[in-house]
Amino acid sequence: MIPYGKQYISPDDIQAVVDTLQSDFLTQGPKIAEFEAAFANYIGCKYAVALANGTAALHLCALALDLKPGNKVITSPITFAASANCVRYCGADVVFADIDPETYLLDINKVRELLEASPKGTYQGIIPVDFAGRAVDLEAFRKLADEFDCWIIEDACHAPGGFFVDSTGAKQSCGNGNFADLAIFSFHPVKHIACGEGGMITTNNEALYNKLIKLRTHGITRDSNLFTNTLDTAYGYSSSNIAFPAWYMEMQELGFNYRLTDFQAALGLSQLSRANQGLTRRIEIAQKYSTAFENEKSIVSQSGLIEGHAYHLYVICAENRAELYNHLRLKKIFCQVHYIPVHLHPYYQSFGWKQGDFPNAEQYYKNCLSLPMFPTLTHDEQEFVIGEVKAFFN
Repeated sequence: MIPYGKQYISPDDIQAVVDTLQSDFLTQGPKIAEFEAAFANYIGCKYAVALANGTAALHLCALALDLKPGNKVITSPITFAASANCVRYCGADVVFADIDPETYLLDINKVRELLEASPKGTYQGIIPVDFAGRAVDLEAFRKLADEFDCWIIEDACHAPGGFFVDSTGAKQSCGNGNFADLAIFSFHPVKHIACGEGGMITTNNEALYNKLIKLRTHGITRDSNLFTNTLDTAYGYSSSNIAFPAWYMEMQELGFNYRLTDFQAALGLSQLSRANQGLTRRIEIAQKYSTAFENEKSIVSQSGLIEGHAYHLYVICAENRAELYNHLRLKKIFCQVHYIPVHLHPYYQSFGWKQGDFPNAEQYYKNCLSLPMFPTLTHDEQEFVIGEVKAFFN
């Protein structure tokens, strides 16, 4: 069986988890901060906040940016539903914009059309998605967002190690915080870095970072500099003490239990040490696919390597996609479709979205197929995949 994605757990990964299981902390221990610091260094940002999963990361981003009922946020219909759901968790409204048919990314021109069609202040934010690992040009989106007083959450779940080149020629890594207010990553098993489940928020904004830390743990703080109650309240009686007791904490707002465990963080740290090696292998696999399909008239695939692409997915668009999908499954090649356009899920159709709203996204969905893409895919396995795809059309 050849899946579309697969984790690789090394002996070092296993030992890292075992060592943590045998330590004093299974959760809320030192591995969390260690993982956060290492990930921030890898991405090139100031702050990182580890969380239970990527969806939790999206939710806390929306909360930290004070998203409220009646607010509106723009995102792509070609993404996992969580990119939109985080807006609904806050009672705000999701507004979709179509994709660029060449890149499959949120089309900035379509976003501009939406923003210009309404009074300034109608929209509060934009959530661009680094789909399949291809980096969004966040410099351009930042200029647009600033023009209309919007914040940006970058959904970089597919793109650790990815980058785009800015107007000065500098490489801007996905999630580095130079253009987006907040960015999020996922550590699901099929992602570049696997923790079983897990997520991370990155930012360069200290105020947002402090807010996220509090929201991650029920809205509770142990920082005495932030306490609002009196010492008498803290002690439970009238006291002459001049410092808060060591046990004291305050729940200052409604937060959540979105913590990552220490043994997941230990696995993430070990996986992070191989991140560049895994990315290099993904690029090699993408190059081979691109070369193999460049003359196949029934397949639209990426023409050569795309600079800065992190290749979480390798997507082809093919005629007779359903038949190809079934043919490959018979050969035990388990490809996947990424994604059913979010606006066509019954939940979002209940808000009035319908077939025909986003022609580019819907045409993409009609033909897209994600081929096996993971660092431990062998040469022979990839040759087998390529051979069966070609055999179907020939």
